[in-house]
Amino acid sequence: MPYTAPDTTTLDSMLDTMRFDAAGLVAAIAQQHDTGEVLMIAWMNREALRETLQTGRVCYYSRSRKGLWRKGETSGQTQTLIEARIDCDADAVLLLVDQIGVACHTGRRSCFYRAATSEGLIELTKPEIDPAELYHTHA
Repeated sequence: MPYTAPDTTTLDSMLDTMRFDAAGLVAAIAQQHDTGEVLMIAWMNREALRETLQTGRVCYYSRSRKGLWRKGETSGQTQTLIEARIDCDADAVLLLVDQIGVACHTGRRSCFYRAATSEGLIELTKPEIDPAELYHTHA
């Protein structure tokens, strides 16, 4: 079922329930909607969460760039929102998404590609695309 955005009053009410931290952020976990694969964790401020819930295209807040980051705007590896879930404390959001391409800047499908073992970290997956190919402007 395609995502349907709430009306402005409903959206404002939902955003008002969120407990943003001192920096104005909440953790956002992206999960592939049909497989349950955890893809990545990022941050959202009120504006990024509003845009995501209004448009259905996932938007994060980049702490390094200090601005909005629309997933896929430079890499073409987009996330379309299927459903957003708020945790019990309203300080984190789970985004069920349809990920096109890879989610990780390393060229892997998921950012969680290493496992901690008794021998140390092991790499579970190899890059699917050269990271150098990911970052150019897509129209």
